[in-house]
Amino acid sequence: MNDNFCVIMAGGVGSRFWPLSRTAKPKQFLDVLGTGKTFLQQTYERFLKVVPSENFLVVTNIRYKDMVLEQLPNLKEDQVLLEPFRRNTAPCLAYALYRIKLKNADAKVIVTPSDHLILDQEEFVAQLNNGLSFVSSNEALLTLGMKPNRPEAMYGYIQIKKRQAFNDLENLYKVKTFTEKPDVEMAKIFIETGEFYWNSGIFISTLSCFLEAFTMHLPEMVNTFNKGERLLNTDDEVAFIKKAYSECQAISIDYGIMEKAQNVYVLTAEFGWSDLGSWSSLYENREKDAGGNIVNCTNVLMYDAQNCVVDISDDKVAVIQGLDGYIVAESNDVLMICRREDESQIKKFVTDVRIRKGDSLL
Repeated sequence: MNDNFCVIMAGGVGSRFWPLSRTAKPKQFLDVLGTGKTFLQQTYERFLKVVPSENFLVVTNIRYKDMVLEQLPNLKEDQVLLEPFRRNTAPCLAYALYRIKLKNADAKVIVTPSDHLILDQEEFVAQLNNGLSFVSSNEALLTLGMKPNRPEAMYGYIQIKKRQAFNDLENLYKVKTFTEKPDVEMAKIFIETGEFYWNSGIFISTLSCFLEAFTMHLPEMVNTFNKGERLLNTDDEVAFIKKAYSECQAISIDYGIMEKAQNVYVLTAEFGWSDLGSWSSLYENREKDAGGNIVNCTNVLMYDAQNCVVDISDDKVAVIQGLDGYIVAESNDVLMICRREDESQIKKFVTDVRIRKGDSLL
């Protein structure tokens, strides 16, 4: 029996990628990179190198069930865990852990977002195997940290303690602190110290160690799931999860557990990682034309335009002239034109559209 399990968290709406990412079809179900595969499909195939297909769980919103099964046809219906509404990542993981507990009490669990870019697959798999080996012989919560190459304000950061050698892993450190999305000036200071790494949001531990951490740091959530554990994998599961989620605190794995636990470690690595959570991160990681543009469509004519991201439906013809450093994105009934440097305004745009035009455009 293979004890390796993977939990893919695929319930977000990707609002920073609006209007391409919409509530009806968020970015994890889109082929944003033009590879012919969606983020979700790439994530599944990436972890399939260390986890057998039958040991995957995808946690997503109830409305996305059919999309998950369509894009990952090798999964069975009971491998897709349906959240009645969003409660951040800690309840999402708790739900998955209790389902894994029914199947394999000795499981080693990898938890991952569904929308990352990994360029060096071989190195990534090597570090996953190092991490799985470490947690199997140590009571530890482990995350993967990336060496920063710029003062990025949209990522979380991990500060490391002095190097501690475990199992001859020279890139393994005890975590000193987590910092969530500092401003650019603080990010510059972080990088200068050499003690900070980007937080990938990928976590590895044993089932028992994860559950112990939940018990210690989120005891009310554990009590909620303990009360209905016997209802999982029965006809009453849906009703129980709806009730459980209504009782659970909306909190992330980082805030709820990682920042509080004393046995948190990080494997630092470089395998071409990016959290493709925004148009800017897409611009950083896609091949550009001679004018520095990314054009993710076929019927666009560009004149004297540089450093732009253009994503328009192929059934429309667009002519763009004289723009420098803009995002031009269209999806169905929404067109957005925004300076790349003002991308942080997109959340405001989404809020204003909701207020003035309703939720149908989100």
